[in-house]
Amino acid sequence: MTTISRAALHVGSPVLDLVDVDVKDPGPGEILVRMGASGVCGSDRHVLDGDWRMPSPTVMGHEGAGTVVAVGDGVTTARAGDHVILAWFAPCMKCRACAAGRTWVCTGSHSETCLLPDGSSPMTRDGEPVYPYLAVGSMSEYTVVPEQAAVVVPDGVPFEIAALLGCSVSTGFGAVVNDAGVEPGRAAVVIGAGGVGLSIIMALGLAGANPIVAVDVTDEALELAASFGATHLVRAGDDAAAQIREATDGGADYAFEAIGRPESIAGMPELLARGGTGVVVGLPPEDRPVAIDALALAEEGKRLIGSNYGSTVPRRDFPLLASLYLAGKLPVDRLITHRVGLDGVNGAFDAMRAGARGRTVVVF
Repeated sequence: MTTISRAALHVGSPVLDLVDVDVKDPGPGEILVRMGASGVCGSDRHVLDGDWRMPSPTVMGHEGAGTVVAVGDGVTTARAGDHVILAWFAPCMKCRACAAGRTWVCTGSHSETCLLPDGSSPMTRDGEPVYPYLAVGSMSEYTVVPEQAAVVVPDGVPFEIAALLGCSVSTGFGAVVNDAGVEPGRAAVVIGAGGVGLSIIMALGLAGANPIVAVDVTDEALELAASFGATHLVRAGDDAAAQIREATDGGADYAFEAIGRPESIAGMPELLARGGTGVVVGLPPEDRPVAIDALALAEEGKRLIGSNYGSTVPRRDFPLLASLYLAGKLPVDRLITHRVGLDGVNGAFDAMRAGARGRTVVVF
């Protein structure tokens, strides 16, 4: 049996096609989800604009939440009717990294090839496979994911909030808490005040960082950053580094790059105090190496680390983030500036390319 699902399909053009796809019933260890909301994320735009190569045709969306419709044999962590957040990186739970609890660097996952653990796709069109982006495909009314990619959260968390918890918020929060281990009273700078950057700022506030310097190219973005807890605002430009050093009394203890721009990644060591830590959170285009002043890192004891998904462990971190939201400590609802139906998704990507800030969410 299959379920007919309206979906946003990428077939090579930056413009998504809205088509019907067939979604199979869940097999062993799989879950069929009726989507409630999907974030419109910069990572999706990288695929649409040709920065990253993915299997094609691709049902876009990786940041989603919805309701469990049915579960396959052997599924024990969810049942029909549960509300779930979808994780875009489903660990195999068998490799050395998974055995050590480091599921975010699993070497046996099929997510990055947009396939289920058995190597198949749950979606077809006219009998031919289509590939759910990162094995999620949240810009579809229905999707099938492996059990480890669906995490039950309280029904009181709205789907549009839960969707963002599944990627941008968990990535930003995890970069601060899991990767950098930010300590209270330490100075931090965040480059890029988009969805992930604002999530980093929220997490820095919870961690007690001070000052928190936000850097972006527009006043609109900086005003948003201030509303989320940034104490100092810097327009990107030639004198930005000097302004950051002044605001942080000589350099930040932590710097977070949240846009994936090679030039700003290369400039991170200059923003750090001795012994400071730079965290690369944003994802640049493929085949764009970054030149780093390695001597400055070594001589001044600075560190530059990568953050993959904020080192998120979904079953541990998604419920935590949901509880913080419900307690009023993570104002994720203020990240959302636009809500659209699936037919508005191309306009949402156009707005993103034009520099729109905050987050657009597709609501089903």
